[in-house]
Amino acid sequence: MPPEVDQPSGVDQDGRRRLGHQLGVGVGGLTVLLGALDAYVVVTVLVQIVNDLQVPINHLERATPIITGYLLGYVAGMPLLGRLSDRYGRRLTIQLCLVGFAAGSVLTATADSLTPLVAGRAVQGLAGGALLPVTMALAADLFAERSRPVVLGAVGAAQELGSVLGPLYGAAVAALLGWRGIFWLNVPLALLAAVAVQWAVPAHTRGTERPRVDLVGAGLLALGLGLLVLGLDNPDPSRATLPPWGGATLAAGTTVLVGFALWQARARTRLLDPAGVAARPLVTALGVSFLAGIALMVTLGDVPLLAQTVLGRDATGGAVLLARFLVALPVGAVLGGLLVPRLGERWTTVGGLALAVLAYWQVAGWPADLLAARYRLGPLALPRLDTDLALAGLGLGLVIAPLAAVVLRATPPAQHGIASALSVLARTMGMLLGVAALSAWGLHRFQVLTADLATPLPFEVTREEYARLLAGYTEAIRAALRTEYREMFLATAGASGLGTLLALTLPGRRRTG
Repeated sequence: MPPEVDQPSGVDQDGRRRLGHQLGVGVGGLTVLLGALDAYVVVTVLVQIVNDLQVPINHLERATPIITGYLLGYVAGMPLLGRLSDRYGRRLTIQLCLVGFAAGSVLTATADSLTPLVAGRAVQGLAGGALLPVTMALAADLFAERSRPVVLGAVGAAQELGSVLGPLYGAAVAALLGWRGIFWLNVPLALLAAVAVQWAVPAHTRGTERPRVDLVGAGLLALGLGLLVLGLDNPDPSRATLPPWGGATLAAGTTVLVGFALWQARARTRLLDPAGVAARPLVTALGVSFLAGIALMVTLGDVPLLAQTVLGRDATGGAVLLARFLVALPVGAVLGGLLVPRLGERWTTVGGLALAVLAYWQVAGWPADLLAARYRLGPLALPRLDTDLALAGLGLGLVIAPLAAVVLRATPPAQHGIASALSVLARTMGMLLGVAALSAWGLHRFQVLTADLATPLPFEVTREEYARLLAGYTEAIRAALRTEYREMFLATAGASGLGTLLALTLPGRRRTG
């Protein structure tokens, strides 16, 4: 057959292969979105859940395990499931996660008390948390290094999109089917996703190497991380920085993690085999992800509180205000993936974090008349609040793809699953530390700033005098809150700045064929 006939056939075959790879990662991205949606659905239906389960409204702290349970499963199971995907393949692992996600949803939907509901949420977190790192590893398997960041940016955008749509999705489904309907709906969605994965994701995306799994190391890491989550989660931060069990639990978690490190130093089969791993860029990327997680969590916690305590918004208004930040996150994730081939991982990450530093510095300087504040750019007048939050989200979104690309390039293909899990885990642990720091520092500073304020009483004063005193007291409280938030956002700018300096040590741009 003439050569000119063979060439189009090869081109068509390559095109079909690329299309198949794109379809496989696209289906994986949809599973990531499904898991991310469920991480945030309880935000808008938590009150309905506690009322249905007859939890006293004045003891809402008893319902915090609904959120903590999901987070506990999310953190604890991710390293093991990521490693299992290295051995048994991405398709099988994603399908098992989807089946587990459906089972956890059934347990949650049928719960008649808090205990089975929390158990169901933990199973959902265990299964749903692995979908992101396994899909990132799938992208690394299917795409060459030069085109990988764009795909990783799209996968990261699917995860961040869940934080935007999750509360709205939960509210809409609950309005039609009740809060239990949210979890019942997960069952057909998860099963359909499993069928789509079977059809679209290749069965074997790696080489012939099948690395052994360190079950002891994975168990120690899961236990240590789980104890840290429990120790940092405080249902009543108004009384103390940590819960009553916090100190002992954190000490136990630290001890277990030390035991994990000692086990890894001596074990023949390790959770992350150092052979072939570029340790410096891997550790640097994980450190930057950790710092970005701190900035992310401070924003998620502080902005809604600022909206309610300073701007006078209700809970819905606070969520709408935060949407400026959340919408910019996936946009930044996609943009970061597009920039990496042109700028490299180092400068894309540095640019994103530098933008975050600028944004948080501006947020820290928000004036008292924030809603009226504008940036003047010639004939344009941009609302300062919207602009600053969007820039912060854009900056943190930009670092998602390049950091994931560095982690995957620093590890051999046989360890991409565990490496991706560690990347996501580093950001999640940064978010947990952000929660603890937010509670501790914020409450302490507010108490210091308001220690000398005397609450006005309507006794032995005229009505006009009492109104004047009350107005002054309210303004003093708001001023203390503004000071507290300013310091928190300055600290966030500092964390982002430290991440910027650390990112400067990432590998430079590499030329690829």
